[in-house]
Amino acid sequence: MQKKFQTRGNPEEPRTLCRPHAGGVLKHLELSGELARDIALAFDASPNPYMLLTPAFRYAGMNQAYLDVLGRRREDLIGRDIFELYDGGTDATAESNARRLRESLERVVATGERDHLPLIHYPIAVIDPDGSSRIEDRWWSATHSPVRNAAGEVVYILQHTQDVTEVERLRRRAAGDADRTIVESLLGGNILARAEHVQADNRRLQSERNRLLDIFLQAPGFIAVLTGPDHVFQMHNRAYAQLVGRGDLDGKPLRAALPEIPDQGFLNLLDEVRTSGQPFEGRAVPVQLARTGSGALETVYLDFIYQPLRDSDGSVAGVFVQGHDVTDAVLADRRQRLMIDELNHRVKNTLATVQSIAMQTARAHAEPERFAERFQARLMALSHTHDLLTRSHWEGADLHDTLQHETAAHGVARVLLNGPVVGLKPSAALSLGMIFHELATNAAKYGALSVPDGRVTVDWTRGPDGLMTVTWRETGGPPSAPPQRKGFGSRLIERAVRHDLAGDLTTDYGDQGLVAVMRFPVDSGRG
Repeated sequence: MQKKFQTRGNPEEPRTLCRPHAGGVLKHLELSGELARDIALAFDASPNPYMLLTPAFRYAGMNQAYLDVLGRRREDLIGRDIFELYDGGTDATAESNARRLRESLERVVATGERDHLPLIHYPIAVIDPDGSSRIEDRWWSATHSPVRNAAGEVVYILQHTQDVTEVERLRRRAAGDADRTIVESLLGGNILARAEHVQADNRRLQSERNRLLDIFLQAPGFIAVLTGPDHVFQMHNRAYAQLVGRGDLDGKPLRAALPEIPDQGFLNLLDEVRTSGQPFEGRAVPVQLARTGSGALETVYLDFIYQPLRDSDGSVAGVFVQGHDVTDAVLADRRQRLMIDELNHRVKNTLATVQSIAMQTARAHAEPERFAERFQARLMALSHTHDLLTRSHWEGADLHDTLQHETAAHGVARVLLNGPVVGLKPSAALSLGMIFHELATNAAKYGALSVPDGRVTVDWTRGPDGLMTVTWRETGGPPSAPPQRKGFGSRLIERAVRHDLAGDLTTDYGDQGLVAVMRFPVDSGRG
């Protein structure tokens, strides 16, 4: 038996229009008993199909015309999801029809405004006079209207449909016909064509919205939309989630979503933007974020802007957050400044070293030819070590490489190197390069390298106390003796070990050549 909308209680008292099946359809509309009964009867008696959906798109009610169109019973529909039952046809447009219907209903829930589908294809089952059933193509024009409660919330969606099948069939038959304009004029001034244009515009706008949303989500910079006085996340893109190390932000206030942020002053900035309506722009602002599960804070540097979002009356409803992570650029700039400062420091030191070499060489060699020869050799030693440091971008050099660079000219068979890999700071590498050059030059002129059978062995070890011990040992050469006066080379070696390397030096002049032992901290040097 068909069930009508009915009212409960005393007919003279205000009551709620409802249906037993629907759990109270239109229960939020307070009406007097007689008026409620009349509206219910009019709703059910209307020749146009009407139905009510919940915001979750489940059937809450419908009139008899709607049931007649679908050939369904009311109890088969109440509480069911419309898209479980929706059949937009079996052609290629079926999926498109279902998507357009869903998008229209979603717009009503999201905006609280009426939405139209001027033309949608929806086949129905038709019973012929002989009792046989067949599927017949139908076209409909649908209007979806929000039904609000006293608080203004959308509690139902009312769908009103009109069957425009005959008009669409006539339009299609007229397509390409010379008398098409006459037919269209008979259809009410091309109303259907205008409806199709409206629907095409709606599809275009929805497509543009989807493209904008894709751009929003895929933007390389981080983006978020915060609304309300608590700055609740309405949406954010992937770059924002990657920046903060969390993705479950939407629907949460900023204080709850990112608890490490409020104490850094950003909530105050957001409040100021909401109050003043003026944007705020930050450049290379340090922000501490708990980006890992450990809770440890990591400092990043951000360029960002807080842009106020206004609603229809001009008041600030939210804040649009957009920016870029510039941590790498900030750190690179700092490194560059440090490198420039270090370069200035090293150039000054190098010039001072060159000046000292020139003065000391000039004192020891009054003849211009001897001066030029020794001065050039010492500058070349300095240059060799600079070459090593340049290869590592002045981050340091290996002790073995430094030794090999300064002694290679005497032959690998005559200078034996033995020791572990030891990294030197740039200043330590420069000092040791000059020391080994002086020792090798002295051995070539007066020591083991001045005779065919002479050899030099250089051993180095690293002690548990962090001290390096480097031993220069000459064998097979002429007997050595302490110099009667200290030349520039001796003074350079002593100064470099004691001053530059903060170490000590012992020398032993034996029968087969010089033995020099240097001890200094591994991390010696000024960088």
